[in-house]
Amino acid sequence: MSLSLGIIGLPNVGKSTLFNALLKRQVALAANYPFATIDPNIGVVEVPDSRLQALVDVVKKEYGRVGDREVPEKVIPAVVKFYDIAGLVAGAHKGEGLGNQFLSHIREVDAIVHVLRDFTDENVVRAGATHPDVDKQIVETELILADLQTIEKRVQGSRKEKSDLIILDKVKSALDQGKLVNDLNLTKDETEFVSQLNLLSVKPVLYVINTDEDKLHNEAVTNSKYIYISAKLEEELAGFTDGEKTQYLEDLGIAESGLDKIIRHGYAVLGLQTYFTAGPKEVRAWTIKRGSKAPQAAGVIHTDFERGFIRAEIIGWQELTELGSWKIAKDKGKIRSEGKEYVMQDGDVVEFRFNV
Repeated sequence: MSLSLGIIGLPNVGKSTLFNALLKRQVALAANYPFATIDPNIGVVEVPDSRLQALVDVVKKEYGRVGDREVPEKVIPAVVKFYDIAGLVAGAHKGEGLGNQFLSHIREVDAIVHVLRDFTDENVVRAGATHPDVDKQIVETELILADLQTIEKRVQGSRKEKSDLIILDKVKSALDQGKLVNDLNLTKDETEFVSQLNLLSVKPVLYVINTDEDKLHNEAVTNSKYIYISAKLEEELAGFTDGEKTQYLEDLGIAESGLDKIIRHGYAVLGLQTYFTAGPKEVRAWTIKRGSKAPQAAGVIHTDFERGFIRAEIIGWQELTELGSWKIAKDKGKIRSEGKEYVMQDGDVVEFRFNV
């Protein structure tokens, strides 16, 4: 599984500029007029994770070369799929602007990156964006109104069980009050039912303030619940090597790039974590839900692994890197043998045993 994030917001708030920076290449049209993006641009971005390189070093040290080949043969990071979605305007739920396309594209993603404009640039027309709080309300209102249409159709479309109607009424009442569905405290059964409705405002949201570079140091910014970035700065960083990027951010007094912040928060809001497989053929990061048990994690690699699961041989990534090799860890009794009830931990390094 991989995380998919849809970048949304009013026109000209910096969505496509951010998207270009995230992909490290100019694949999206960053034009200075509304609706420059019609079809969502889609790109896959590697998840930055220093643990992956640490495990590559372990494998190199343990195996050196296999025949005439260096090891590992492949290094495969976890990935995030970003959708650059057309700018929304008031009335999108009725088809204004490119409303229908906008709303349908949001349904395809796991979570929303809602970009709000707080940068000053007289050369970029505002096209409806006035203030982050106001702009946020415009977009959220459109999501809510679209969801109300969905709920009303669902209620009218066919006869429902009484329990279903109660849930629909609860959701409709919240929407009528201007609340997003993801803000409701739904029970497990209610959540399962609502997930079938494919509502827009049920999507987890990351609020990203696109601001000026010199504002990134403000105490109010660093302590905010929002993610503050400078899309212009991110675009500059896109052309740097990893070492140059790290040094440049240090010089600016910025601890983390915008990409790292967005991906880290995306994993958090969706309850995702990473485990690793590491051997001479491949060192790879795998994305799973927090709370996944070992067979479920094995199934992410291949359904046969889950179906024929026997056990998982596991060690934490940090302990493995400190010991220096899988063989040393095994000889010292540090590799644990875990069964079907084992709950995977972030950073586990695993070899699955299975039989089909």
